[in-house]
Amino acid sequence: MPMARISLLKGQSPEYLRSLADNVYRAMVEALKTPPDDRFQIIHQHEPHELIFDRHYRGGPRSDGYVLICITTGWTRDTATKQAFYQRLVELLGESPGIAPEDVMVVINTSDADGWSFGGGRGVSFEQKPAGSA
Repeated sequence: MPMARISLLKGQSPEYLRSLADNVYRAMVEALKTPPDDRFQIIHQHEPHELIFDRHYRGGPRSDGYVLICITTGWTRDTATKQAFYQRLVELLGESPGIAPEDVMVVINTSDADGWSFGGGRGVSFEQKPAGSA
């Protein structure tokens, strides 16, 4: 039950944004074993003075095509699963919409079940975990 926040600079077309969102989700399904009907994404577009990033810290060089993807998930994934996700993600985003691997930054956070409610004021129980989760 991951939720993804995708941040980038303003100015991309709706088709670009759709391809970005679709391929983030595709990588989540393929590598993080997110259920295929569990899609929650928010795209934030920022003015240049609102998205501040170091162009060379632990990677780079980063361009104005930089994308920050923050994923909050309910299940812990092991290191190998996360690494497979990172690799699949940059592969898919390179194909479409054409984002350089150096411009993709990912942060994955894990939340306990009581940190989620999908509606109706009801909490969530994490009884069924995907393959590859701890």
